[in-house]
Amino acid sequence: MQYPEPIARLIDSYLKLPGIGEKTATRLAFFTIDMQEEDVINFSHSLVDAKKNLHYCSICGNITENDPCIICADKQRDRTKVIVVEQPKDVMSLERMREYHGLYHVLHGVLSPMEGKGPEDINITSLVKRLQKNSELTEVIIATNATPEGEATAMYISRLIKPAKIKVTRLAHGLAVGSDIEYADEMTLFKAIEGRQEI
Repeated sequence: MQYPEPIARLIDSYLKLPGIGEKTATRLAFFTIDMQEEDVINFSHSLVDAKKNLHYCSICGNITENDPCIICADKQRDRTKVIVVEQPKDVMSLERMREYHGLYHVLHGVLSPMEGKGPEDINITSLVKRLQKNSELTEVIIATNATPEGEATAMYISRLIKPAKIKVTRLAHGLAVGSDIEYADEMTLFKAIEGRQEI
């Protein structure tokens, strides 16, 4: 049995979202149909509003309504440090911690030769230009994910920056607080031992 055209189109729309399969898309479509009309209209306005009014900061690449973003525009931020992250959502995660007061740079991806993603496909060129302009900067903290692509990107950026005599550091990797050693994989254990600290 085929779904009526409006439901089929709605299912197809949900299928475009990452991690949504046919069953979930169908469930979401029928859930949407059961929603109050006002809620559906507000939901659609939120989608359109986000798409129309959000763009990337011309300095750091973070998602923002205003250019520059509130972090880059904040004169109270520590301008000697920049954390390099993969995606805007990583900025939000680090900001929730409320302990880091420096600046950010968003790459919008990582190097991935298997997917045909090279340095020109992510936000690396603007990082280099930014570092050349900012004489206050003393440290770049690379906070890419602990994946093969994230590690390759970290190494690539490190090699680009080191000749400029800027300190390059990497976020520590290893065992999560509260985790058990018996459940950790070999790479996590290796990183935990490699990054051990004196107590």
